[in-house]
Amino acid sequence: MAVAVLNPTQLLKPRTERVIAAIDVGSSKVAALVAMADGENMPRVIGSGVRASNGLKRGLVADMAKTETAIRAAMMQAEKAAGVEIESVIVNLSAGGLDSDVTSVEIDIAGHRISEDDMGALLQAGRARIDETISKAGRSTLHAEPTLYTIDGLEGVTNPRGFHADRLAVDIHVLTAATPPCRNLDLAVRNAHLDVEAIVASGVAASASVLNDEERELGVALVEIGAGVTTVAVHGGGMLAGLASIPIGAGDITADIAASFATRRAAAERLKTLSGAATSAPRDNHDMIEIPPLDPEDGQEPRRVPRSELIAVIRARLDLLFGEVDSALKDIGFTGAAGRQVVLTGGGAELRGIADFAQGSLARNVRVGRPRGLIGLPEAQGTAAFATLAGLILYGSQPRLDLARMPVSRGAGGRTGEAPPRSAFARLFQQLKRQI
Repeated sequence: MAVAVLNPTQLLKPRTERVIAAIDVGSSKVAALVAMADGENMPRVIGSGVRASNGLKRGLVADMAKTETAIRAAMMQAEKAAGVEIESVIVNLSAGGLDSDVTSVEIDIAGHRISEDDMGALLQAGRARIDETISKAGRSTLHAEPTLYTIDGLEGVTNPRGFHADRLAVDIHVLTAATPPCRNLDLAVRNAHLDVEAIVASGVAASASVLNDEERELGVALVEIGAGVTTVAVHGGGMLAGLASIPIGAGDITADIAASFATRRAAAERLKTLSGAATSAPRDNHDMIEIPPLDPEDGQEPRRVPRSELIAVIRARLDLLFGEVDSALKDIGFTGAAGRQVVLTGGGAELRGIADFAQGSLARNVRVGRPRGLIGLPEAQGTAAFATLAGLILYGSQPRLDLARMPVSRGAGGRTGEAPPRSAFARLFQQLKRQI
């Protein structure tokens, strides 16, 4: 019996112009963006909205009512500006046990030229393998994108169509998350009367808006510093190679300031933004800043302390954060000549001098990345704090080959089997070293 196999080119066919809506559900704010996209040109922003929120803790929904209220308010603001009614959105997930792995599958080609049907059969076999593996682990698949193809042992093939081969294999980069956090986020969005088109890992979304193609080819690590979670996303050979989530964020700096100087969190946030920095100078010992009291109504007077004391508190937390970032980069394999470039983004990347601090801490080249690739992005949303939001629009605007959203035809393809049990990340970075 003939089996219908999905042609991968059908997945990549650009669509006509359509409305795309995205919501960045963060620990400190919920931001919404509405844009028009045709799959070929830069998306055009037509509406945006932002609302403060404390419904999430460490990137996870902790208060359902507060989260859905903030989502509804932010989207209503964006809808009003855009003049359209939104039914479905792309939303991000920054925590929830995010895990990155590679699954390898292989099929028998029997020496003939590799056709579209063979490619479809290979990808269907990969989808079936992923479903089997993930279902046993009780997790949810966020992304499953093909990375490197292998033809008869020749690794690093980007487009195997038309080659003669006996065996064809592919490494599929799979991002998964614990199922309950995904369902809670989905529920919060649906309670705000919106359908969830896709859940995208925050690091993947932010990478789409701040990294350029050459950085992805040479090797780059994106470090997104959110309020409660820092995400590390490593790219190489033009593809995502690994992702890690660290439960430390810019909100911890604010909490440290509030505790150290006995002041309110709102005042601590203002001190961090206006007077804080990640690097110090001799004059900081003489510049005085005013610390508001914890309870202004009890008659206490504001205290004055040297700015250097504030910077010392900030640097202590940054030492912990970038120590964890460095460990995550080493665990992923981002070392050697291919692991020299780091891009910081997220709200925490707006701290003055943080790129210089990170460069010294990580011993790598560091820059701050801000969102690009959108037409008409409001100036207020053009900062690093909105990189994930802009990236969600960019992620949804381009046709993608994601096996997590690929229909399954059971039994497709020839004989399948596991590729040799080696690290696909190691193979990827070995390819990068050969190019440098």
